[in-house]
Amino acid sequence: MAAITVALCVGTTASASEDIADQYPGSALYSKPVEVIPHVWSAIGATAPPTYENSGHNNNLSFVVTGDGVVVINGGAAYILAQALHDEIKAVTDQPVKLVINENGQGHAILGNSYWVEQGVPILAHEDAAHEVVEYGPQILEGMKRYNRDKARGTIIAVPTETFSDSRNIEMGDFRIEVLRLGPAHSPGDISVWLPDQSLVIAGDMAFHERMLPIFDDTMTADWLETWDTAFEPLGAIYVIPGHGHPTNMAQVRRYTRDYLAYLREKVGDHLDAGGDLADAYYVDQSPYAHLDTFEELATKNAGRVYEQMEFE
Repeated sequence: MAAITVALCVGTTASASEDIADQYPGSALYSKPVEVIPHVWSAIGATAPPTYENSGHNNNLSFVVTGDGVVVINGGAAYILAQALHDEIKAVTDQPVKLVINENGQGHAILGNSYWVEQGVPILAHEDAAHEVVEYGPQILEGMKRYNRDKARGTIIAVPTETFSDSRNIEMGDFRIEVLRLGPAHSPGDISVWLPDQSLVIAGDMAFHERMLPIFDDTMTADWLETWDTAFEPLGAIYVIPGHGHPTNMAQVRRYTRDYLAYLREKVGDHLDAGGDLADAYYVDQSPYAHLDTFEELATKNAGRVYEQMEFE
């Protein structure tokens, strides 16, 4: 069954739509976890912004059943999501959860930490992500409460209990798990989880493909491209579980992450060379990517932020 899942996900681009209803009505999770390769599971989130309907589950919540315990990647956007994921883990294995890894300091990665800390599970994050939680945690929590309302019950800010600067290697059961800070990418403290023996990377927000990637005020696109070319792609991963969207391969995430960043920078660069201003920069042509989910929400914002960056490069 796992092999079939991989063949489908890696061979083609799985369909995704912001209009797809909750795929797992019996759970707070947007979708039931699937086994991507043997012993590596992921609950694929909606490719839409966080809403009450999807409970904030718009990113991927993954876990590795190592044979000597379970490693979870992402705390989730709320206590109820972490709890729901734990219910699914217990349906798969009786091995205890021994570690939770936050892929960055954003709400969908860290707000469920409060559930896991309650279970006595340590939380690992990059030091920059932990700083984001300390600095902005209250605002992140309030933002989640606005859309999740009663579903926010039980969620409090829980700071990661362990941090690292460059990498952390974990030997557990049958798995070697490398938690890597490859370099600047989407947001402060972005990490990827690399399983070298399986040639699988849980990429986090290093890589997108079914939804348009967002460019934040602190997203340095030139640095992201350098990190991609010098550190991420050289991993040579066969299987990629991105931060958002279905498992796929390196060619797909390259097309919609690296190539999109390069394309947008080229378009904005041409606009700057022609003496164009910020007001018109918002509308540079991004039509090759108009089919991606969240295009309407993000395309003009992305162009404006790239203009503001490149104006001073």
